[in-house]
Amino acid sequence: MSQVVRCLAFASLGFGVAAACGPAPEYPIFGYELDDISCSDNLDNDADGQIDCDDPDCLAMSTLCGEVIPEFDQTVDENTVELCRDFVDNDLNGQFDCGDPKCRDIPETCCIRENTNETCSNGLDDDGNGFADCGDFGCRALFVTVCGSENTGANCRDEFDNDEDGLVDCEDPDCEFQQVCGFDPTTEATLEQCSDGMDNDRDGDVDCVDSSCANAEDQTIIQYCNSLPPEESLEACTNMIDDDANGFIDCNDFGCSMSANPQIQMICANLPSEDTLEACTNGIDDDANGFLDCDDFSCSRSSDAEVRDICEASLASCSDGEDNDGDGFVDCNDFSCQPDGMQLDEDQQALVDYCAEQGENTFEKCSNFIDDDGNGFVDCEDFSCSQADDPEVASACQESVGSVEEANDRCGDGEDNDGDGFIDCDDWDCSYNPAVTVCPGRLCE
Repeated sequence: MSQVVRCLAFASLGFGVAAACGPAPEYPIFGYELDDISCSDNLDNDADGQIDCDDPDCLAMSTLCGEVIPEFDQTVDENTVELCRDFVDNDLNGQFDCGDPKCRDIPETCCIRENTNETCSNGLDDDGNGFADCGDFGCRALFVTVCGSENTGANCRDEFDNDEDGLVDCEDPDCEFQQVCGFDPTTEATLEQCSDGMDNDRDGDVDCVDSSCANAEDQTIIQYCNSLPPEESLEACTNMIDDDANGFIDCNDFGCSMSANPQIQMICANLPSEDTLEACTNGIDDDANGFLDCDDFSCSRSSDAEVRDICEASLASCSDGEDNDGDGFVDCNDFSCQPDGMQLDEDQQALVDYCAEQGENTFEKCSNFIDDDGNGFVDCEDFSCSQADDPEVASACQESVGSVEEANDRCGDGEDNDGDGFIDCDDWDCSYNPAVTVCPGRLCE
């Protein structure tokens, strides 16, 4: 009887094939990581890039990878690499190790695996969290460029062609409006600035009404401004459109409100203003300009301080810790607390100065362990620090900030320059920054 026949005969009698036909294989069949053997063999059995207890499958199926309950209770913050790999819920919040958001906030724990150009563009959910590629929050990490263009201060000074269009940093038109490339935010002198409906230079004039646009040397700007229809006909003054792109709609535009047309005069004369306490709290677009109550600048930027208080647009209402206008944003995190594009009175200028002081926007504020701007994120957890355009501010959160030469120097000087507890190539951003050449390999790989 052949070996195959004997195996089949034993199997038909209820004996296991392995018992009848020889010893069991040393490792489980490739494709599964679901038991104690495959979760302790130091192999990536299911080829998902995660080995043994780092694989969520093992966490769910193996008896070796669950939470460890210490003999004695000791509650500590779960915020170090060691505590994020000890199988203990150290802070007793019901989540341990990579299941704890605090651990995922530390890239050196290797809890987040979808945070590189490779893993953010391979069509796979690499970390098994239900989100793949650019849909994964991890792909918003530093140095991931496949999910965006070369249009941030950081990407416009890293000496790399992030969007792979053949143009590097300030040579790329996408960087035109970045301060690191010499852009002055107080000017209104480009076609984009002259057509965006904003008073970019804060002189009180918008787009083509601004002399810097109307008298621009760039002929494309002149052609654009000349192509705009004047807002002075009955149709243009009642269509709820800013036809001449000067920032004012219909009867709020001088072309309509000061029109010689009797019909337009009658329409505009019968429109109530939206600048009183009653008009700014009645839930009606009184002046029919498309903006309701505190969403209307005539309310949020009213000359009446009492109205500005209601709209959370005064120094008093923007510094009391309350969401006065009920829009979900408090104090300086509320857009209304940031008056712009207008001539500021003394109170409004004081508000601008106050909110500038509250921002988390300096090296000191990005390293003082305080949520300076009160947005719920502290220091480098706040994008205003970790993704700051100013290299000096960003250096509080990055070991590898600056030019290629500066990044290599900081990543090879034996110092913890960003104060995160990790030195040189042991720091995630030194390991993953494409500008750094002094680190031979990547962490987590």
